[in-house]
Parts: sequence; C-alpha cells; structure tokens
Amino acid sequence: MRVVVVAGGTGGHIYPAIAIINKIKEKEPNSSILYIGTTDRMEKDIIPKLDIPFIGIEMSGLDRKNIFSNISVLKKFMKAVKKAKEIIKDFRPDVVVGAGGYITAPVLYASYKLNIPVLIHEQNSLPGMSNKFISKFASKICVSLPSSVKYFPEEKVVYTGNPRSEEIISKEVFLKKNLGFSEDKKLVVLVMGSLGSLTMSEKIRELIPKFKDKFYQVLVITGNNYYDSYKDVEIPSNVKVVAFLDNLINLLKDTDLLVSRAGASTIAEITAIGLPAILVPSPYVTNNHQEKNAMALEEKGACLIIREEEFSSEKLLKEIDNIFCNREIYSKMKEASKKLGVNNSATRIYEEIRKIIR
Repeated sequence: MRVVVVAGGTGGHIYPAIAIINKIKEKEPNSSILYIGTTDRMEKDIIPKLDIPFIGIEMSGLDRKNIFSNISVLKKFMKAVKKAKEIIKDFRPDVVVGAGGYITAPVLYASYKLNIPVLIHEQNSLPGMSNKFISKFASKICVSLPSSVKYFPEEKVVYTGNPRSEEIISKEVFLKKNLGFSEDKKLVVLVMGSLGSLTMSEKIRELIPKFKDKFYQVLVITGNNYYDSYKDVEIPSNVKVVAFLDNLINLLKDTDLLVSRAGASTIAEITAIGLPAILVPSPYVTNNHQEKNAMALEEKGACLIIREEEFSSEKLLKEIDNIFCNREIYSKMKEASKKLGVNNSATRIYEEIRKIIR
C-alpha cells in the first residue's frame, strides 16, 4: 500500500507514528511510506535518520493568548494546505494517517478535499485541537484510552490503544547491569520527558544527594539541554546521571519503578509491561492533558500522581519507600497497570487502515 503519515512537534506524536509505520512495513514490506512533518520540530531530524522519506511543511500552532497573532497562523494553514495537495497528488497515497500535532490539520484537510481516506490516532485522554478539527473529515478515529471515545463521533471511533505499547512488548530487554547497576537491588528510573524539564531540573538536582544510602538504585535522565547543570551535584554511588538513553524503552523492562511525566507514549509503555509509576504531569501542555492521562491510571490504582507544584524530595522519597516497602501496594499497582495495557495496538491500527482502504 501507499501511505502518507503525518505527525509532529513532540515525541508523543512522532513515536506512535513511527510504530504505525513499522507495523505497516512488517505486514506489507513492499509498502511505500511518505512522512510529512514540520520544518522546525523534532521530526525533521528523527525521521530521515530512520531512512523514511520526509517532507517538511511550514506550520505553526494557534496562540491561545494572543488571538490577533493567529492571522499569520491562518495564512500558514492555507499555504500548507496548498503544498500538501501538491505532495499528495504527486505521491498518490491509498490512505493518509495522522498521529497528532498541528501539522496534521492542513495535511489531513488537504487529503479529505482530494478524496483520500483519512485515519487519525489520538494518544491523549483529552483530544488535541487538530484531531477535533479533523474528526469531521476522518474515515476512522483510533484512540489510545477508553476515556477518549466519548469525544468523537460514535460511528467513526475505535479503541485501539497506543501503538507504542506493542513496540515495547516486542523489544529485547536491556538489563540494568549493563549500566553498572546491581541485579540484586531495585531500580528507579527518573526522567522528565524526552527533552527534560527546566522547571523540574532544579528540584531533581536537590533530590539526587538524598538518594544516598537508600536500598534501591536510581537512574536520572536529565535531557540533553540540562545535563551540564548537574556537573556540580554530589552523586551518591547508587545513582547514575545521564543526558539521554536511546534504548530507554528496552531498559524499562528491567525497571522496578518509573518517575516521569505523563505523556501518552509513557502511559502506553508502562501499561504494556505493567510497570508501576509515580507520574508528575507537565502543567505546561495544552488542555492539561498530561494530568488527565495520569488520572486515568490513578483511578485504576496503576500509578501515583505528584503534581509539579507539590513535588519535593521529601514527598517523592516517602512515596518510593512506601511503594517498595509494601509488597501488596506494589503488586496491586503492577496488576492494575497491566490490565490497562493493549498488547496489539499497532496491529489493530493497521487493520483499521486496511478496512478503510478496502
């Protein structure tokens, strides 16, 4: 089949898109794939490195605070629609798949106007603005969480889960001993998103020395932008600090507890393998969707939430100790997380793509 995939802005959109592409290639190796993204966000670097044909289109998101600045966004939208039509006519896809981000709006709208079937995937519990807009024109809407179903037309929506969950199931485990950790002690991984977090970095720098003499080990992933600010931190022998880990998804399979943001891909990964988590939702994302993602897990007993304004070293250490020292609490979190996982999500999405092409 011939497929255009469009997604952009953050790893939460890009990596599910890649998971869908990988599943299409697995099922139909002769498929032709074209990825459309923005010209200035993460996907412009990530996608070409994977040998996936990539075309960038200039586009910006709406400014919710300054309405008048959106005049230029509307102009970019119209220009992006025109360029997307040219690209789609040239590539001649059987279907166009959108996985979120503001770049999807003009590309999927252009696809609809050209009578190309459109499928969208929503990662978050509360749909983004682009997916809400495109839902009117989509042939099928796949969602990651059951709580998202109610936001879309009943006849179009299907609960598939997030395709990242199937990827982590198939990944080979990366053992903690490969990073110099002991196999006999529990491992906590602490990471605040793929890029790190400016607001959390100071709190984490203060936290690290307090892990000294704890009965567990800690891996802190700072993000490339903030790694240098940790150079003067006193790092205990049971803690390791790295800027980035490209096989984190593999390491999670040998991790005992995750402390992280509550992005959609993270939710998919931890529920796929039943990994207990303490989630610190980012309050800076649109519609506060990370907190809503986390609440969907907390309500089922799969995680604990510490909001950023409440985060302190004392609170986090108390919660980690409580989880690890109470076997019943840990087992219940693990079981609840696993129940929320979907292990064949990418396959489900592939099957929906096949249906709308037929």
